[in-house]
Amino acid sequence: MAETYNFCAGPGMLPPVVVERLQQDIAQWGATGCGLLEVSHRTKAYADLKARTEANLLQLFGLDNDYTVLLLQGGASGQFAMLPYNFLRDGTTADYLVRGYWAEKAAQQAARVARVRRLNALEDGWSDRAVYAHVTTNETIAGTALPEDFVKPAVPLCADMSSDILAQPRNYRDYALFYAGAQKNLGVAGLAVVVAEKEFLSHARRHLPAAFCYLEHAKAEGLYHTPNAFAVDALCHLTDWLLEIGPETLWAQNRKKAEKLYAELDRSAFWRPIAPRKERSLTNITFRLPSVELETRFLAEATAKGLLALKGHRSQGGIRASLYNAMPERGVDKLTAFMREFEQNNN
Repeated sequence: MAETYNFCAGPGMLPPVVVERLQQDIAQWGATGCGLLEVSHRTKAYADLKARTEANLLQLFGLDNDYTVLLLQGGASGQFAMLPYNFLRDGTTADYLVRGYWAEKAAQQAARVARVRRLNALEDGWSDRAVYAHVTTNETIAGTALPEDFVKPAVPLCADMSSDILAQPRNYRDYALFYAGAQKNLGVAGLAVVVAEKEFLSHARRHLPAAFCYLEHAKAEGLYHTPNAFAVDALCHLTDWLLEIGPETLWAQNRKKAEKLYAELDRSAFWRPIAPRKERSLTNITFRLPSVELETRFLAEATAKGLLALKGHRSQGGIRASLYNAMPERGVDKLTAFMREFEQNNN
């Protein structure tokens, strides 16, 4: 196959070694005698896989057994509802910092459960009466990131980290609960990773329908529903890969990739970055060209060269390059080389 690079905002690119390991597992999973997609979640093989995956995640997050890992279905959008459903009651409220499309989606779902107080800027003050405060650490559509040094609230802090989880340095202990859809930095679609401080989790509502109850899923067995074993296996292999590389090495690579692309965008007025300079995301880089016609031509020629899924979100248009953990530096080099060639031919 020709060399291609998937810049899609999700599902994102997978490391080739992870794809190879998944292919092997689908055909024959360890000593089970059958393929991964056929193995019961009640077997020791799956229990071992789940335990290894959770241990890998806690190690990568720098957390210990004070935290619980939940591997749930429904993606991050499901967590927009589960989080408030589990912690809010009539007469209570939560603070939501809304600075983009996905933060607004999360706030809208929470508002169906209880009163939500929307903060529109980092300068707005957090409430000390909220049950929890919620932030979205990275907005994939606009290509903006929440600064790591933002003022943290006094109440438990929760976060949607779908597009930048494990992609840069972060003190995960600042968060009482955080979650992410797996299809960007953690593997394939069909899985949500939820990590919660046990003390915070103990305050969750207990008398909820079991499928939507964090405490039900947090029980020792953690198998209320039939899990997506394929997505969990992908997550396990991906966390193995991350540990083999080393988080610090990966973070340095991610910053270098983003700096190379932003340098190209800033080099010429032909390219028009969308995100304000102080809010630029390292994982989703958005920009426009002088005209929609040029953007259409750019996307067609990029695809022909193996630079895939660069079209911006339908609500915003333009171009979006998602540089998740699995995107190698050579993919960014190929993109920037094409950009220079395209500008020379069309400016």
